[in-house]
Amino acid sequence: MADFFTSIFYQPILNILVFLYNNVSFTDIGVAIILLTLVIKLVLWPLNTSSIKSQKSLQDLQPKLDKLKKKYKDDKVALSKATMDLYKQHKVNPFSSCLPLLIQLPFLIAVFRIFRDGVNSNLDLVYSFIANPGSIDMMSLGIIDLSTPNIYLAVLAGLAQFWQSKMMLAKKPAIKTKGAKDENMAAIMSKQMMYVMPVITIVIGMSLPGGLTLYWFVLTLFTVFQQLIIFKKINNKTKGSDNGIVEGEVVNDQIEEKK
Repeated sequence: MADFFTSIFYQPILNILVFLYNNVSFTDIGVAIILLTLVIKLVLWPLNTSSIKSQKSLQDLQPKLDKLKKKYKDDKVALSKATMDLYKQHKVNPFSSCLPLLIQLPFLIAVFRIFRDGVNSNLDLVYSFIANPGSIDMMSLGIIDLSTPNIYLAVLAGLAQFWQSKMMLAKKPAIKTKGAKDENMAAIMSKQMMYVMPVITIVIGMSLPGGLTLYWFVLTLFTVFQQLIIFKKINNKTKGSDNGIVEGEVVNDQIEEKK
C-alpha cells in the first residue's frame, strides 16, 4: 500500500516540484511551491467546484431545514422523510460535498510528507527524464527558510482560512421564535467554528515546515478565488428567485407563529 501511494501521489508530486524548480521558478523553491499549488488546484478544479456548489446549496437550504425541524420536532421519522424530500426537490445530495474532499486528501498527505521528510532527502525518486538538481535550496527570496516553521506564513494561512469560511457562511435572518433555540445554537456554533478553525490552522502551521504552510496558504487563496467565481455565477443565476423565496418563507413563518 505504501508503494502504491508513493508511485501514484508522492513521487509524481515531488517530480512536478523538481521540474518547476529547475525550469520555471528561477530556482526559487517558494515560487516552485506556488506553481505546484496552482497545478494541483487546476487538476482538482472540477472536484472542488462540485464540493463548493454542494456546500453552498446546503447553506441556502438551511432556512427550509430549520422550518422542517420546527414542524416535525416531535416526529423524527417524518422529519427524516421531509428532509430527504427537500433534498430531492432541490436536487441536492448532502454527501456530495464530502467525496471530493476525500479524493483531495491523498494529495495533501503527499505534499505534507514531502516537506516533512525534507525535499532533498528523496531526490533519488526523481524520474530519469527530469534533471536531478542534486540539492534544492530551501531559502526563498534569499530570506525565508521554507525548511523550518514560519510564524508569518502560519498567520497568513489562518487569515486566508477565516476569509474562506466567512464567505461560505450563509446569511439568513435571525430566528426569534420560541422553538428556535436549537437553530440559534447551531448558528452560534457555526460562527464560533469560523474563528476557531483559523486559530487551529495558525497553531498547527507554527509547527510545520514553512514550505507546507506556504502551500496551505496559497491553496486556500486559490479556493477563495474559486468560491468567488462560483458564487458570482450562482447569484447571477438565482438572483431575485430562490434565495428571496427561501428568506421570505422564514419571515412569513415568524409572523404566523407570532399570531
